[in-house]
Amino acid sequence: MQGSLFDAEENKPHVATEAVSAADDLAALSETSRECRKCRLADTRRNFVFGEGNPSAKLFVIGEAPGAEEDATGRPFVGRSGQLLDKILLAVNFERRDVFIGNIIKCRPPENRNPLEDEIECCMPWLLGQLRIIKPKIILLLGKVAANTILDNRLSMGAMRGKMIRWKEFDCFVTYHPAALLRNPGWKRGCWEDVQLMRRHYDNIVPAGISHDKSTDR
Repeated sequence: MQGSLFDAEENKPHVATEAVSAADDLAALSETSRECRKCRLADTRRNFVFGEGNPSAKLFVIGEAPGAEEDATGRPFVGRSGQLLDKILLAVNFERRDVFIGNIIKCRPPENRNPLEDEIECCMPWLLGQLRIIKPKIILLLGKVAANTILDNRLSMGAMRGKMIRWKEFDCFVTYHPAALLRNPGWKRGCWEDVQLMRRHYDNIVPAGISHDKSTDR
């Protein structure tokens, strides 16, 4: 009996080891994806914007596509929209390092136009790969394009906000894109309600104290 107990302990997954493995797998996916030339956006991009954050994050934040500043730096949400996103996350007790942040499309569409259907189709495998590695519990979808793409619908923001929507094995919440909030400050109250709802759900399903694993810091 004693031997079987020790065997069970030895075979138990080690959280730190799994976190390091996720970080390594994510780094490998990032290196591979940066060579992508599957669609026309590869010809106009300055940088492939893979995404960044905690490889063991329980919350994955997904926007639409990189903008000019993201294209210039290769990092997601670094302009005014990114600064606002950081404030939104902090308002519900998430630091940027606690979550993973990415986009549907990894390359900037010219003039910040909406991504085309074939561009989304080419880029989705990279996002799905990220989700398989990170295994978040919750996805926060920023804006109508991201929400319609992931949830595979054509619903309005009003029809998607204010509730949890199950997609695959993930619990999804929809709110306004920070860029839309900068153009429409009156929508900020609705966003605040959305992220509070998401945070309450997060606290209900994610054990306290595991939002950030320092063993994955590089």
